[in-house]
Amino acid sequence: MEKTKISFKEINKLAIPAIIAGIAEPLISLTDIAVIGNVKENPVEALAAAGIVGSFLSAIIWIVAQTKTAISAIVSQHLGSNRINAIKTLIPQALAFNLILSIIIYISTTILVEEIFQLYNAEGLLLEYAKDYYTIRAIGYPLTLVTFAIFGVFRGLQNTLWAMKCSLTGALVNVVLDIILVYGIDGIIPAMHMKGAAYASVVAQLVMFGMALYFFFTKTPFGLSLRFKVNPQMKRLLGLSLNLFVRATSLNFAIYLANAYATGYGETYIAAQSILMNIWLFFSFFVDGYASAGNAISGKLLGGKQYKKLWLLSIDISKYAIIISLILMGICAIFYNQIGLLFNKEETVLVLFSSAFWIVLLMQPVNAIAFMFDGIFKGLGEAAYLRNVLLAATFLGFTPTLLLFDSIGWKLHAIWIAFFVWMLIRGISLVIKFKRKYVNAI
Repeated sequence: MEKTKISFKEINKLAIPAIIAGIAEPLISLTDIAVIGNVKENPVEALAAAGIVGSFLSAIIWIVAQTKTAISAIVSQHLGSNRINAIKTLIPQALAFNLILSIIIYISTTILVEEIFQLYNAEGLLLEYAKDYYTIRAIGYPLTLVTFAIFGVFRGLQNTLWAMKCSLTGALVNVVLDIILVYGIDGIIPAMHMKGAAYASVVAQLVMFGMALYFFFTKTPFGLSLRFKVNPQMKRLLGLSLNLFVRATSLNFAIYLANAYATGYGETYIAAQSILMNIWLFFSFFVDGYASAGNAISGKLLGGKQYKKLWLLSIDISKYAIIISLILMGICAIFYNQIGLLFNKEETVLVLFSSAFWIVLLMQPVNAIAFMFDGIFKGLGEAAYLRNVLLAATFLGFTPTLLLFDSIGWKLHAIWIAFFVWMLIRGISLVIKFKRKYVNAI
């Protein structure tokens, strides 16, 4: 008799490595923020520059790395229906697409680097730091985007362990090199300030790329041999990716708007916002481990038309994610006044950080539900609905909320209340749609 439920062990086999791999990514940015924020020379300006560059980098990578999710959905659905051979030529074509796209983005953004960060209200020393930091870190675009696409293959094959090993190694390399290159070693390596953090990130990305290629060649049935004949699934891949591109663009518009407003409030505000945003992203990737498991498993279940298992899966992973979010909230509540000190010692920055951090914590259970169903919908290939939800949440929820509370002078509070509304709209919309479409199919 076939089981009607995916076991806790099966879910965690995918979720735990995905959590570790997921937190390794924002850990690189958190390390940069922590190390740069404690330099002796202009720490507030350096922290603010790292914050807005990190925001822009995340925006670009999230937008163009959506092929990872599309690849994962297609691979998992073909795995569930035992048709994996049908997409053997698709994978190298998808990787080539990511490589070409990333090179175009690298060239265009480095040419326009000054204009880009002026849009974030950066000027003077802040602008110079941002330009220097970004020009070096952007070298890693092709490495990161191809690596993420390979991670999508791994997830589609129901394996998140390989991505975990790559990401964890890269994060450790970044931590070590950050400390060495930013602060220097007397008489051996000169202190490189922000440029050192940027070089550390590029080396870490190179390490992850090399490891991802190793697992790709030795553990998967795919290769890199390109065929001139386009795989029939390429049209669907690009369609999913395009919808997810639009979705990610609207998502990052919200993040851009938040950071642009914070920069406009002053350097101490964007410094505090940089800490808040990176902690929020860290929590998001942490919880996203179960969303990754839902992404991989749901695609496979859909391919096998196992709707009962799909419904039970959604309940279980949501429950696990909420538990994790509550644990994170509890830990941060205990060390509420100490956490900011890890990133900066300026009293004015710490006061602003503490004044808004409670909102970031309060929204974590809502984030958990939204991220869980977000991951499931990606696995189901529901890219068009995800696109529409993000557009509505950003332009009908986040933006008017930010404008309203900014108009009465709430500043950082306005930004994070807007994010709270944003996540509520996302979570509620996805739960309603899932119940209507997939529960009724049981």
